[in-house]
Amino acid sequence: MKLNPARLLDVMAGDPQADRAVPPTGFTARLTLFSAGAMAFLAVFALALSMATGRLADRWASELARTSTLRISAPADQVDAQLRAAIAVLETTPGVEVARPLSPDEQKALLEPWFGPDLPLDTLPIPRLIEIIETGDGYDATGLRARLQAEVPGAVLDDHTRWREPLVHAANRLRSLGLIAIVLIAATTAAMITLAAQAALAANAQVIRVMRLVGAQDSYIAKAFIRRFTLRAALGAFVGMILGCIAILFLPSADVAGGFLTGLGFQGAQWLWPLIIPILAAIVAFFSTRHAALRTLKEQS
Repeated sequence: MKLNPARLLDVMAGDPQADRAVPPTGFTARLTLFSAGAMAFLAVFALALSMATGRLADRWASELARTSTLRISAPADQVDAQLRAAIAVLETTPGVEVARPLSPDEQKALLEPWFGPDLPLDTLPIPRLIEIIETGDGYDATGLRARLQAEVPGAVLDDHTRWREPLVHAANRLRSLGLIAIVLIAATTAAMITLAAQAALAANAQVIRVMRLVGAQDSYIAKAFIRRFTLRAALGAFVGMILGCIAILFLPSADVAGGFLTGLGFQGAQWLWPLIIPILAAIVAFFSTRHAALRTLKEQS
């Protein structure tokens, strides 16, 4: 049975006589609908996780790549002088767009999640921080470190490379795991539908024998099973996809969740991606049922 478009349309068109070989209800029908729906529901979350981590990786790669921090650690009577010297160096460094010292309130806000809101900055030797924003071309970090070492001995440049790259790598790995989860979901769906199709074929062996006696070919009988199970899988996956999207809508927003993963879900045109899940479920069901039907019918002949 060649799988060209015309043939596929012929398979899906249906035949009332052949459909009698397939039980319209029962355990196999419920198993197909439930497994397709459950897997589609999980696939929505796997897809949302993959896209959310993709946005996170892109945001870290684009935003953090243009930011650096300069830390001034010096005796209290030298901090202000070294701070002014560091600003003068940064303002004359090619590739530095903005060099701005953080205020005590801003530094306190940065430390508050770890040390609480009552941190006495005035009595602690907290280094002064300078936020550096690069231009699109960036700056020469090696050359800047050499200038700072000569002119501002208490300055330490952190270009975020040593912790930005692991974070971006972790986000990309998590996105890959989401895609792997979708592949595993598709494989599980194929296995469940194959078992359901084999059970339906075994339960209706008597009807199939009668149809063969009156001249029905195996390909003719297989069409009925392929059509029924493909439509059931598509329907179950569509319902599961809708339920999954509704569940995504009720997840906490990025603000409520603290911004991690920029909000697990879809944004803008990404909401169209879940629509491919029922289509993929139908394709998986088509090939799974076709393989199971032709193999089982061959064994029963």
